[in-house]
Amino acid sequence: MNPTILAIESSCDETSASVIQNGQVLSNIVATQAIHEQYGGVVPELASRAHQQNIIPVVAQALQKANIAKSELDAVAFTRGPGLLGALLVGCSFAKSFALGLNLPLIEVNHMQAHILAHFIEDPKPKFPFLCLTVSGGHTQIVLVRDFLDMEVLGQTTDDAVGEAFDKSAKLLGLPYPGGPMLDKLAASGNPDRFQFPIVNLDGYDYSFSGIKTSILNFVKKNSAAEPDFVHHNLADICASIQSALIQTLMKKLVLAAKDLGIKEIAIAGGVSANSGLRATLQDYAKRLGWNVYIPGFEYCTDNAAMIAMAAHFQYLAGDFTDQYASPDPRLKV
Repeated sequence: MNPTILAIESSCDETSASVIQNGQVLSNIVATQAIHEQYGGVVPELASRAHQQNIIPVVAQALQKANIAKSELDAVAFTRGPGLLGALLVGCSFAKSFALGLNLPLIEVNHMQAHILAHFIEDPKPKFPFLCLTVSGGHTQIVLVRDFLDMEVLGQTTDDAVGEAFDKSAKLLGLPYPGGPMLDKLAASGNPDRFQFPIVNLDGYDYSFSGIKTSILNFVKKNSAAEPDFVHHNLADICASIQSALIQTLMKKLVLAAKDLGIKEIAIAGGVSANSGLRATLQDYAKRLGWNVYIPGFEYCTDNAAMIAMAAHFQYLAGDFTDQYASPDPRLKV
């Protein structure tokens, strides 16, 4: 089988469409919603409205760039969850209507599994089994990947995701939205050992990031009360120290899981996998521990439809289809 699939991603604030043919991504169009910048975070209602405005032109561009006619499609895929309910509803409803009009089968895709399968868009590709550290604004998980559609969450955050910790810390420092990438940029010129923040160590492979956020809040309040311009004068060092603590927290459990399971195939996925500090740290651990490390290209780290298309490709081959009764699940599990 050489399926040609149209995939749609609308889980948060990116409207994206992609066309994949025989496992090769032919197009990957992403429309980012700038409207959320003025609010300092994603506003769910505005996100769903923007998806409604963007989805038709984005799908049209994806088909045009791929040079694929609607009549050549074999299936339509969409993100079922997890994500924002209103945003998911737009993509799901469009996909069902599009598929119904063309009498095409539907494929519902788990957003987090798709992040992992983004590693199979380009070479090099990880070998099974491998561990994937999946890190984003809404999730932090260590996933054992046995096969394309056989995954098990070994550990995850018990409260906040690491992406949220990055963004909230950046907001406390007065950085503009989205704060995580700005914090990463400033950290590059700072001293990561200047300030110390707690590294929470739970049992097993689980994470917790609420404590470090509280620590950073108290740190900023205390030092700003003594010196009003403290953050401004020490911004790069503060960013570097925060980033170091968050990355050390992530790596501690990843190293433990890799050692316990005897696995040296290690991957990262999700929006935070674009963080330069995390990428550099992972490469450093790879050299010391003999890991084979896999990091997606930047365009496949953040939310995009190419990863949905890749997951849908494997589901199509496995005969894993859904029907017109499919509905979004904002809390969908791996």
